[in-house]
Parts: sequence; structure tokens; C-alpha cells
Amino acid sequence: MGYILALDQGTTSSRAIVFGPDMKIAATAQEEFPQHYPASGWVEHDPSDLWASTAATARAAIEKAGLNARDIAAIGITNQRETTIVWDRKTGKPIHNAIVWQDRRTADFCAKLRKDGHEDMITRRTGLLVDPYFSATKVKYILDKVDGARDRARKGELAFGTVDSWLIWNLTGGRSHVTDATNAARTMLYDIHKGRWSRTICDLFDIPLDMLPDVQDCAADFGMTRADLFGHEIPILGVAGDQQAATIGQACFQPGMVKSTYGTGCFVVLNTGDTAVTSTSKLLTTIAYQLDGKPTYALEGSIFIAGAVVQWLRDGIKVIRAAPETQGLAETADPSQDLILVPAFVGLGAPYWAPEARGAIFGMTRNSGPAEFARAALESVGYQTRDLLEAMQADWARDAAQPSLRVDGGMAANDYAMQFLSDIIGAPVDRPQVLETTALGAAWLAGMRAGVWPDMAEFAKGWAIDRQFTAEMGADARDARYARWGRAVNAVLAV
Repeated sequence: MGYILALDQGTTSSRAIVFGPDMKIAATAQEEFPQHYPASGWVEHDPSDLWASTAATARAAIEKAGLNARDIAAIGITNQRETTIVWDRKTGKPIHNAIVWQDRRTADFCAKLRKDGHEDMITRRTGLLVDPYFSATKVKYILDKVDGARDRARKGELAFGTVDSWLIWNLTGGRSHVTDATNAARTMLYDIHKGRWSRTICDLFDIPLDMLPDVQDCAADFGMTRADLFGHEIPILGVAGDQQAATIGQACFQPGMVKSTYGTGCFVVLNTGDTAVTSTSKLLTTIAYQLDGKPTYALEGSIFIAGAVVQWLRDGIKVIRAAPETQGLAETADPSQDLILVPAFVGLGAPYWAPEARGAIFGMTRNSGPAEFARAALESVGYQTRDLLEAMQADWARDAAQPSLRVDGGMAANDYAMQFLSDIIGAPVDRPQVLETTALGAAWLAGMRAGVWPDMAEFAKGWAIDRQFTAEMGADARDARYARWGRAVNAVLAV
């Protein structure tokens, strides 16, 4: 009964991982699903794809591990955050496609909110900036767009949830409409200081409180799965948004510890303990995790395009066939060419928050080719990470020295990208033995709650390094290259 099933529902695929009593991976299953782009800057998912792929991979992982549902002590869920789903409470059917975190369709409305002077109030309560990234304006859009939706919401007929809530609703057969504090904190509707939904903000967006899920700790009783799904009921005992789950999986439990996850986007999270630090650098103040009713806060910086820039090389301009090719290409790139790629495909995130910015490449010559493009793509992630770390150092003045950066996610396996990251930030980069830290964090929450996995202190002791990358670039070269990046970003912002 020490086996834990982690459901990791991401932006481009759903994965299920069975962890054994030793907290090592016993089996994995993964399934991609379609992305929908109904207009420029718009990104949607079919909610049924999210649920179907999650259920299918869960069954597949349990079967691959040679287990049955009775062997699984608990389920932990981690998910793409901010993505917004509204569904009918009676039928369980969505009334609109899921609007994905990357979607920018509410940019004009966000600009109006800022113009009308609402941002300071929203930021004080939620720790967030007013941006299409978060769920609140997406919910408002759906209620405005779908005929009769707002009236139905006022009558209590509709439910809103981020992806975790949607999955739990389906897993439990509609018995549980819940979320955890980390996902609630990303909606732009949740007061992270008072630990409750903000009536003031909900009234501003005309979102009925009855639509919203109950908010619980990250390790809590979220409900039991339907017996018919896996052959036996399984308790859902852990939930955290993907970046918070990665923070937990990286054992960043002490104030000042920082991790960076490289998936579709890049997300840097700095643990600030019991202090909700107000950023002056356009970072987000958020909840890293909440246990026993006590929130631990964090500063977070979000980069919209990280691993997605490699997908662009593969699917957009077709200069590679598979992501791992980028390492070899980057290593063979012409050193006399120094391309700078600003991958603002869906705007720029922190610390710029420029939703209308678009990507550009600087420094191209007639001889620029796939190798140079691959190197520029990988290096763009390092530059953007330094942007975030410098902003964090400005806000978090506890220590002038840059601590080591714990990394995870798909791109963390790329040695060239990680060495350049260490070079450009001038600090060690620590890659753990377990790169599946997001799923591991969700699994630990569930396993700890179930009483079959160790407590926080013992879990932290088990964190182990695979490789540490140390800076090899000189300070002058580092600063010169970063200055070129700054000029390139300024050019993009000026257009």
C-alpha cells in the first residue's frame, strides 16, 4: 500500500506515474492531446481530452506497474494552472472549451481594469498582476460569451474550476467540487492573506461565489474516485499546481531556496517562508504550498515560452525532428555568429508583462542556419531566467549572493542549455536525480497524507543531485552577452 499514483496533467500532454514505497518510479504512461488555436493569441483545450487522457494514462500506469487499484494508497494531482473550465453541475458537461493559461484574448479587458484603477486592489489581495494569464478574466469571458451562462451561474447551475477541480469532479463522479490553495491563488479571485475567495473581486468580475470550488490544503481529503474507474475506490489526498508541486518535489522547503522548471514555459519560484513579499519588480506573490492550514509564500516569475521554443524549431520552422537534436546542433554552431532570439510568441511574461510583444531574431547573417537557431533558442531560456533571478534578488534582499538553482523539467536534461544557464547567471545549477519533480511533489503530498511516505524533513534528506553545472564564462563576457539580450528585448518592446 505504499504505492502512490501521481496524475500530472500538463499543457500538451497528460501523464500518470506510479511511485513505489521507495519513492522511485515504478511505471509511467503519457498521452498527448490536441491544441486548439481559434484566433491569433487564443489557445484552447477540449476539456474532455484532458479528462480522457488523464483517465487512460492512470489505468495504463497502474497496469504497467503490475498493480491493481487496491495497491494504490492514494492519488496526488498536479496540473497546468490558470487554465479555466466552466461546466454544468447537473450534466458535468463543459459549456465552453477550456481557455488555456497562455491565452491572451482578454488583454483589452485587462488594460481597461488597469486604466480604471483596479490593479492595486487586486494585487494587494491576490499577489498577482492584472493579466490575461490568470483565470478571473477567462471566467468572465465565458459567462459573457455563452448565451444564458451568467443567469445559470447565478442560479447555481454552473461550476468553475481550474484543471485540478475538473479532474477531481470527474474522478469522484461529481461528488467533490474542490481545489487547493496553490491553484486558488492563481485565479486572481483568491485573497492569499485571508485565505478565502475575495467577494470584492468576484463582484468586480460579476462572478457568483457559488461557482467557485471549496479551497483546501495541498494535503487533504479531496474525495474518493468512482469505484468503476479503476476497479476500486482510491482516495485523492494531494493537490498542487504544477510549479508549486515542483517546488515541493525539489524539497525547496527553506526560505531562500529557489527552483526553476523548464516545460512549455519556465517558472522560477523562490520560497519566502511565512512572509508574503510584495514585489516591486513585477513578480508574483503567491502560495508555494499550504499544510495544516498554514500557507508558505513564494515569489514567482513566469516565462511563457521555454520548451515551447524547441517545439517551434521542430513544428514551426522544421529545422529539427526531435528536441534532443538541439544539444548537438548548439554545440556545433558557428562561434562567430551570436544570434539573439526573443521568443515572445505569446507576449513576454515577468518581469516585463508585455502581452502584445512578439518574437524576433537579431544578428542573423547569410550563413545562419539550424545550428545557430538551435543555440539561440536554448540560450533564450537562460537569458529569461536571469531576468527573473535579478528581479527576485531586488525583491528578496536577505542575501546578496545568488544561491544554487535547482532545475527540473524536460529542458533540464539538455546539458548545453544547463551549462549556458549557469554561465549567464554566474551561479551553480543543480540537476536532481529525479527530473520528474512535479509528479514527485504531488505524490509526496498524497503519500505523506496517507501515512505511507515520510514527513517533510525526511523527504528533503532524500533529495539527490545528478549533476551540478558551474559557471565557466568570465564575468565580463557574461555581462556583455546579457547586455545584448537587454537591447534585443528593448527593441521588441519598442515595436
